[in-house]
Amino acid sequence: MPLATATKATQLPVHTNPPRTQVRVLGAFIDAVSWDDALERIWQLAKRRQSGYVGICNAHSVVTVAQDPAFAAALAGADMNTPDGAPVAWMMRKLGYADQQRINGPDLMLRYCALASQRDESIFLYGASNETLSLLQKRLERDWPTLKIAGAYSPPFRPLSAQEDADIIQLINDSGAGTVWVSLGCPKQELWMAKQHGHINAVMIGVGAAFDYHAGTLRRAPLWMQKRGLEWFYRLVTEPRRLWRRYLITNTAFIAGAARQLLSTGNKS
Repeated sequence: MPLATATKATQLPVHTNPPRTQVRVLGAFIDAVSWDDALERIWQLAKRRQSGYVGICNAHSVVTVAQDPAFAAALAGADMNTPDGAPVAWMMRKLGYADQQRINGPDLMLRYCALASQRDESIFLYGASNETLSLLQKRLERDWPTLKIAGAYSPPFRPLSAQEDADIIQLINDSGAGTVWVSLGCPKQELWMAKQHGHINAVMIGVGAAFDYHAGTLRRAPLWMQKRGLEWFYRLVTEPRRLWRRYLITNTAFIAGAARQLLSTGNKS
C-alpha cells in the first residue's frame, strides 16, 4: 500500500540553540566544537525532533564550496559543520583554535549510537546498499542490543520521483527517529539533507562512507594512520583508480588555498 503524500514538517515549539563559533576555512564555515559539544548539539535537536542537518567537512568539502554554489548553500544552511578531515582541523588550530580535534563521521556515528542506546532514543539509517544496511544493523545490534533502529532505507541510484521523495519523508517521520544517519557520499548527501530540511522531523547527519566501514564492506585505515591524518592516503592506495584524480586536485587546491588564507591573516607558522 503506497504511503500518503508527506506534508511539510509539523511546527514544533521554538527553542534557542547554543551559540555557534564558526571558523572560515577557505570558503567554508566550520564549527569549533569538541566531541562532547558535537554530540550534545545533535542530541538537543534530536530530542525535540527538530528538522536540521549536520555537515561533516573534509578538505574535499571546503574546496568544493568554491566550485559548487549549491553545495556551498547546503553547508551554509547546516546547523553544524564539523572538521572531519585532519587538514581542516589543522587549519582551525592555525587560525587560533588550538584545541580543535578532528570530528569525523564514522566515529561520531558510533559515539552517538552508544549514547542513544542508553536513553531510549531511536535512529534511522539512510543510504548505501541493502546488503550494507543489513550488515550494519547486525553490527549495531550486536554492539548495542538496546539501540532502537527505527528503520533503514537504501535509495535507488537515480533521481527520485516526487512521490518517492514524499514516501521516504513519510517513512522517516512515521518512524519516530530523532536522528537520520545519511551515507550517500559528498556532495550528494549534503544536497539531499538541505532539500529535506523543514520536511523531515529529525536531525540528519551526513557521514559519507561510515556505513560501509561499520558494516565491514570497506576497510578503514589503521588507527595509527587515522591519528596522523593519513586516512586519505590509505583510501587513495586502496582505491587508486577512483580517487587519484580527486585527491590530486583537491589536495593541491587545499594546500594553495590554505597558504593564501594563512598569509592573508598574518599567520606564517
